Amino acid sequence: MMIRDAVHDDLPAILEIHNDAIRTTTAIWDEHEVDLEDRRAWFDARRSAGLPVLVAELDGEVIGFASYGPWRPKTGYRFTVENSVYVHPDHRGRGAANVLMPALIDHARSGDVHAIVAGIEASNAGSIALHEKFGFRRVALLPEVGFKFGRWLDLAYLQLSL
Repeated sequence: MMIRDAVHDDLPAILEIHNDAIRTTTAIWDEHEVDLEDRRAWFDARRSAGLPVLVAELDGEVIGFASYGPWRPKTGYRFTVENSVYVHPDHRGRGAANVLMPALIDHARSGDVHAIVAGIEASNAGSIALHEKFGFRRVALLPEVGFKFGRWLDLAYLQLSL
């Protein structure tokens, strides 16, 4: 497995992974799938801001991606980012997230990032365990702040200070 910077040619695979997470999980709280233009705009905005978009590639196939972006828009939060790590459903549980996460943390450490925040649906034990494995600690729980699949969702906040 190789971790590398994403390029425009990776966007269809990123879109597929992203839309699967919308359709089938509570990892993304959007309820409507997006199109390639949405992912292109997201990618271009991240790259023009100097923010990473990393992909995990296995046998020439993009099987996961990771990124971080601004946590909140006010300038006082400029040293805090929010991370995202997503893996194709056919490759979940096979180590891609365990390779993407340290690469993303290393990128943050090499820049001006002081803290990484992860907002995770509170029953997503796998994602919480992944983050805790890399030193994140739970700092807050916001009950019933989201709604998807006909039920209320709790948001756990985890944080890694660099």
